[in-house]
Parts: sequence; C-alpha cells; structure tokens
Amino acid sequence: MAKAYLVGGGIAALAAAAFLIRDGGFEGADIHLFEEQRRLGGSLDAGGSPDAGYSMRGGRMFEAEFRCTYDLLSGIPTLDDPSVSVTQEILSGHEEFAWDDVARLVDGEGLIVDTSTMGFSERDRLELVRCLATAESHLDGKRITDCFGEHFFTTNFWFMWCTTFAFQPWHSAIEFRRYLRRFIHLFPEFSSMSGIHRTRYNQYDSIVRPLAAWLRERGVVVHAGARVTDLAFTPGRHSGTVETLYVTEGGVDQKIAVTPEDLVFVTNGSMTDASSLGTHTSAPPPAPGRSGSWLLWHRLARGREEFGNPAAFDKHVKESRWESFTVTAKDPAFLDALAEFDGRETGRGGLMTFTDSNWLLTVVANRQPVYPDQPEGVSVWWGYGLFPGRAGNQTLKPMTMCSGREILEEVLHHLRIDGELAERVLATSTVVPCVMPYITSQFLVRRREDRPHVVPEGSVNLAFIGQFAEVPDDVVFTVEYSVRTAWTAVSRLLRLDRQPPGVYKGHHDPHVLAAALETMHRR
Repeated sequence: MAKAYLVGGGIAALAAAAFLIRDGGFEGADIHLFEEQRRLGGSLDAGGSPDAGYSMRGGRMFEAEFRCTYDLLSGIPTLDDPSVSVTQEILSGHEEFAWDDVARLVDGEGLIVDTSTMGFSERDRLELVRCLATAESHLDGKRITDCFGEHFFTTNFWFMWCTTFAFQPWHSAIEFRRYLRRFIHLFPEFSSMSGIHRTRYNQYDSIVRPLAAWLRERGVVVHAGARVTDLAFTPGRHSGTVETLYVTEGGVDQKIAVTPEDLVFVTNGSMTDASSLGTHTSAPPPAPGRSGSWLLWHRLARGREEFGNPAAFDKHVKESRWESFTVTAKDPAFLDALAEFDGRETGRGGLMTFTDSNWLLTVVANRQPVYPDQPEGVSVWWGYGLFPGRAGNQTLKPMTMCSGREILEEVLHHLRIDGELAERVLATSTVVPCVMPYITSQFLVRRREDRPHVVPEGSVNLAFIGQFAEVPDDVVFTVEYSVRTAWTAVSRLLRLDRQPPGVYKGHHDPHVLAAALETMHRR
C-alpha cells in the first residue's frame, strides 16, 4: 500500500488524514503525521486551568455555507455523545443559542451605536460595488486603501467588518474582495451576527479532540515533536516527485524514503507561529523564532516559482500582528454587568467593539462553559485588539507591553465600569494575553502567484494544504479554507471522482444581491 506523509498537525492535516481514510481507502497505519509541537490542532488550540487561567489564541466563526467542513465533521462523533456528530452539535447549538447582538459597537461615551445603518456615503456605496465587480487580476498588489476613500474606514460597516474578520486598511484588496463576495449573504444580519455558527466548547475541545480521536482509533501514526526540515525530489528540472523526507525527531535526524506512489502533504506557513503568552501580571515576552513551517516553505520555494513566495507573508510582522487575551473569572460580576449593559444573557450577545479604543478592542462572552472541565462558578470570556502597537486610552502604553490585568483595566474603562465593581472584577479575574506576530499574514498584500496551488503544476505526489495554499474564490482565515485545501489535495492526487463541493457564491443570486443592496442603503 502507498503511504501518506502529512507535514503539520493543524486542521488541514487532520482533515487530509480523514479524507484519505474516508474517500481514498487508506489504512490509518499507512498515514504518518509529523507535528513540531507536542499537541495537535495547530491554530485551533486551547489550554490552561481555572487556577492559572485558561488561554486560547483565537476562535474562528462558522456559517451555514461551510460545505466542506460540515461534510467532514458530519462523520466525526462528539466526545460527549458518540451518536451525535460534531456537525450536528454545531447546528443544533446554533438553533438553541444563536447570537442576537444589539451592542455590536460601543462609542467613546460608552453608549451603544445604532448599527441599523451602515453609515455609508454615496461614494462609499459606489466604491464597495466597484470593488465587488472588479476582476481579481486587477487587484494584484493592491491594498484596501487603494480602493476606498478615508470616510469608508469610519463607517459602522468597516468597524463591524474589520473586527469580525480581522482586516486592516493596509491588507490585500484581493482578500477583501473575496470576503465581500463570499459573505454577501450575511449583510442583512451582519450587525446582529445571527448568521454566525459557533462550536459548543472552544474549537480545540469541540473539533480537534474528536477528529484526532477518530484518526487514532483508525491507527493513524502521529509523530509529535517531529520537525520536517526539507524534502528532496527526484532528479530533473522542477521535478514534481518527492523522494525523501528529512525529519528531526527526538533530537535524531532521519531520512524517510518516499516512492512516487506515496503522497506528501505540506502545511506551508503558520498564522499562529511564534505566539507569545503573557500572564496576569506580566506582558508577553518577545516572540521566539519562526517555526519549521515557514523555514521549510522558504527552502522548498528557493528557485521554484510554482511553490509560491513565502516572503510576501512572513516579512511584515507589524502589518500582520495583533493580540488576544483570555479572561478566567471566579465571580460573575463582569458577565452580569455585560448582560445588563446589552440586555442579552451570556452567550447571546456576540462581539462588542469599542470604536474609540486606540487598540480597537473587541470582547465576546460565549456560552458557558467554554471548556468541558470548567468548574461551576468559573466563567471564561475572550477579547482582542487589532492595534496592539498603540498606547491605550487608559493604560498609556502599547498593548504588547501590558500585563493581563492592565488589559482588563482598559476594557473596564471603555465599559465605564469603575469603583467597587471594577475592583471586584479585577480581584477575581485572571487574564492571559497572547501576541501573535503572523496572525493575519494570509491577508497581507500579495500577487496571485505568491501562494502555491494545492497541487502545483507537474506535481506527482506533493500537495500544499492550509491557509497559504491557493484555492480560487474561497477565503483564508477560516476552518473551511483549510478543510477545502485538504479535500482538494486528496481528491486530485488520488484522481478521485468525489470532489469538494463548490464554493458558495451568493453574489450570483439576485435575491442575495437585492437584500445586500437594501442593507447598504439603510439610513
């Protein structure tokens, strides 16, 4: 039997392993997964404890048209109830506990902004329609600021859009256009966020653990703490056949022979690489060096244009960095105050962005518990700042230099929570901040050839998967994108009849377009 070698242990690699078994007929024992970290899941991580403080770097949102993801997870049982699939759990959770955000934006006076209007001028509307209609080839190397005037970046729409999806004005116009087209069906309910799906717990516990358990039950071999440093190809100019994997595992260098019938899947690049955790009393330390995923991509791309251009994504940290924080509270005081402020019980309120925040802070309190082992009386909520290099409004230094407590003080300032209540919240909360240098690197300005195709031209047994492989029309920074690359890679290398479902294209639906235009013209 042919063997499959997966470089990386994130959701793309886990999905590829599942598709190899489900669609490709592989035995689990013939699938080897190499992960540099000690734990699987990549960017879908979560850890910590109620005493030291929980931590999770981020959380991606889902929606009804995540066709590849829901197809995959429909065959993966939850850990709580094997008769219920992960997909069923997510969809039923949305039916029972959907977001109904009424305080999506909060202004500098601590008042809820009326988001029934997007705040567009006529010029903003024209520029938005023009961006939607512009051919992607005409946006090569362009920033969002090249397509819109200054007023656009002050609108309710921009504040909601950029903090929902983590866009910055200097990010790629190509990616922004893709997002507009991909999520245009969400325009009418964008301020309430009622079309957004979420997992029952954090995404590590709700997705990674069940999927990893399913793979292990089928014998997939996981090499934790193993770093793939290079690939060797058969002789010939631009050969597309991998013949050797160079691996360092347990301090020992190995060479693994690969036949042309074997398959190699490489996760190139990492958006959460070099993340740095702080504590409640200390800021995150300087980020460590880059991991093997970036270095391997640089090695592979040297002299091979078909393998993309990693330098477009990992050389501009100031443009791809932001900071998140996870709050563990042993007193319901903050969540009670938040529920009183927005009139929604905890878990229904959705994202809340402070528009006058120098850090552009956003907070969210999800349905409790967020962790399966979370004790009664302990709550967890989360937030992030898109401009961590700026001095805060209350804490007059960059967010990256702040302790967890100082970040919480900044949140309380914007919510106008002070006095005895503020002291109570501060005394009973533990905040773990996390700086992520590459978190939006996939959004950076690029040209079409900067990301390699999932299966590069001429490739015999190599595919690229994850956020930095190219899939036309679909959008990065989503679990769906990673799963789609995995399915595409397996189906193409094995020449299977079963292909991934097409990317949802609501912009081709006149009813969707009419509803979006009506939303854009609300006053």
